[in-house]
Amino acid sequence: MQAARHLASVDGRSVDIAMTIQIALIRGINVGGHQAVAMSDLRDLLTQLGFDGSRSLLQSGNLIFRCSARIGAELESLLEMEAEKRLGLRADFLIRNAKEWGQVVARNPFRKEAERDPSHLVVMFLKSAADAKDVKAVLAAIAGRETIRADGRQLYIVYPDGIGKSHLTNALIEKKLGIRGTARNWNTVLKIAALAEE
Repeated sequence: MQAARHLASVDGRSVDIAMTIQIALIRGINVGGHQAVAMSDLRDLLTQLGFDGSRSLLQSGNLIFRCSARIGAELESLLEMEAEKRLGLRADFLIRNAKEWGQVVARNPFRKEAERDPSHLVVMFLKSAADAKDVKAVLAAIAGRETIRADGRQLYIVYPDGIGKSHLTNALIEKKLGIRGTARNWNTVLKIAALAEE
């Protein structure tokens, strides 16, 4: 999905503005019966807010859409507010544009693991960049064979013995960092990247 053009009315004139591909990840929905929401309702929400081409992937809260006006934290706040108001959904939205998503893929420090066992490689997307001292606190809390690399607003995590039994949970990571986030395995990261390119 390449950046589209969109005609907007500015002072009575039609102005052609670039529409940027945005990816919204929603934290903690449709997991174990908690925060259940239909993806179709979330796509409808984006349409009602005036965003174009809304699509979703899986039930875990992955949305791709085009937006011209708002970016980053401003867009996150808008979506969080409107999702609560219109759908009764209280959840964190984490936004990355298509370029940022491409950088997440390109900067993966665990290429061998991504090829060998992509379901055990996870990217945890954070609301803000983590401090180095807090990342060290996460590293100190690792009890198993997990490996972590921090890169801006992302953590790349390898779970060689599986995610379900690991003590390195999202809740523990968030507590040590003092930042909220949501994780996606490498297969999902690549599927979202492909959708953003269509």
